[in-house]
Amino acid sequence: MSELMNTQEVAAYLRIKERKIYDLVRQEAIPCTRVGGKWLFPKVQIDHWLKLDEPAITAERPVAASLAPRVIAGSHDPLLDWCVTASGCGLALLTGGSLDGLERLASGQAAACGIHVITPNGSSDQGGGYNVAAIQRVLGDLDVVAIEWAWRDQGLITAAGNPLGLAGIGDLVTTKARVAVRPPQSGARVLLDHLLDQAGIAWGDIAVAGPPVNNELEVGLAILDGAADAGVAVRAVARQLRLGFIPLHRERYDLVMRRRDYFEPETQALLAFARTPDAVAKAHDLQGYDVSSFGRVWYNGP
Repeated sequence: MSELMNTQEVAAYLRIKERKIYDLVRQEAIPCTRVGGKWLFPKVQIDHWLKLDEPAITAERPVAASLAPRVIAGSHDPLLDWCVTASGCGLALLTGGSLDGLERLASGQAAACGIHVITPNGSSDQGGGYNVAAIQRVLGDLDVVAIEWAWRDQGLITAAGNPLGLAGIGDLVTTKARVAVRPPQSGARVLLDHLLDQAGIAWGDIAVAGPPVNNELEVGLAILDGAADAGVAVRAVARQLRLGFIPLHRERYDLVMRRRDYFEPETQALLAFARTPDAVAKAHDLQGYDVSSFGRVWYNGP
């Protein structure tokens, strides 16, 4: 057992649901610290806390009824970014990766989050191979809803003209391309891990170009600046920066929120705007988007 446990580990250690851990964090009722956007729990302090405050594990304490900040956390999406601004909905964006967004939603730091988390070998699950497994793991007993935003083309972004002649994941190794990578809590990193595993490539086999970058736009900027040769991002980023793009995967990007927040004016304004001809035209202009089934409900929690 590590001296510092994450939310999943401490939930297993205490034999309670991960959702209960987030409730205790929100109530400041459990020893913890936040490092790099993730909650960590020192085992020594947890053991001491158990002796002093064991009833806190099972006691049902009221959770504040106030609404979360009018913020969309999670993964960056160029179309969502444009729609939030153009709609004047009043929501703000706080991008930090899909899994980080789920954690922020769970702890009441955001009203919604955008996610695109593949479920390896899960194409036949109820989420169509995307997002639902991650939602259930972090938010399983909360009244959350997952609404389809768009299907997107994900792939390798390269310098204009693809000077290294990349054609797939395997070429990252053979060409010794410098790869701009995302943090582990991002959907793009989860996808890259999955694609590397499918290709039988170990992380040590690729040349990582510096520390992880915060979002997919920064992947493109690193390539544009010559700091990296390639990286995984959506086609829209390549389009915006006039870079090369090799398609690898088609993914679904969902918006996840509490049901109460779905009906808030800001959320309704954003969703209504996303259905307008202007938004559909923008998706076409950005390239790599399929918004034909926008608004489909993929998950509706208890």
